[in-house]
Amino acid sequence: MGADLPDTLIAELRFVGRDAGAVKALSGFRKKQHTLPTAANPTTQAFLARLCAPELAERAEALFQTLREALGYKRRDISLNVESAQALLRARDFTLEIAYELDPASPSDYLITQTLLDAHEAAVLASDAFNAVFRGAFSELSFALKRGVQVEAVIDAVEALDDADGGNSGGPGGRGGDRAAPLRVSYPSDYSYCEIAVEGVAARVRCTGASVDLLFPKGGSPLELLREFAAVRAAFQLSKELGALLA
Repeated sequence: MGADLPDTLIAELRFVGRDAGAVKALSGFRKKQHTLPTAANPTTQAFLARLCAPELAERAEALFQTLREALGYKRRDISLNVESAQALLRARDFTLEIAYELDPASPSDYLITQTLLDAHEAAVLASDAFNAVFRGAFSELSFALKRGVQVEAVIDAVEALDDADGGNSGGPGGRGGDRAAPLRVSYPSDYSYCEIAVEGVAARVRCTGASVDLLFPKGGSPLELLREFAAVRAAFQLSKELGALLA
């Protein structure tokens, strides 16, 4: 598989993909009849739900048929429910959610969030057929921390590695050595989150205290994201405190 991760850990991961579009481009929007939303609230969200219904139904049905064929599912192995601005596809090995919502920062646009979760069979995530369906589909990988953690403790754990190295990494607080630090941390002054750069990993690793999220510069398949997560998990073994986060 290329990602030495236990099935129990994989089942806790959420793969997230995001897309966006203009409300006026939806097939249900009528320029002479409708007015573009100027705020995101329950009323305008209900308006979006009516407008996006054809696109959502078509998108969800296409995924249903593609996954059924690609994975050889029988009727009892997969189901689809489309309601309001959300679609829920339940399969024997995973769940897929698709949600449309207005962009709060720009209500004349909408956001699409596609979330793959409850993937309890690593073999399915590793299969060529499955990854072909979701090629380039996901740009975030989220792992919820069951007990939570103080962001300050995570920051201290990363910075302690630099201290233990004698400050030779050349990173913040280091003494300007030539060797790059395997882990580097940045954070705002209120410690609401921190971001950890892991050597050799393209994703930004963000810890909010409630979750550890990998934010990728471009979309990838589930297996591609899993391999990066495995690399982060291995790098975190440099610290007992960090290693416990992704145990």
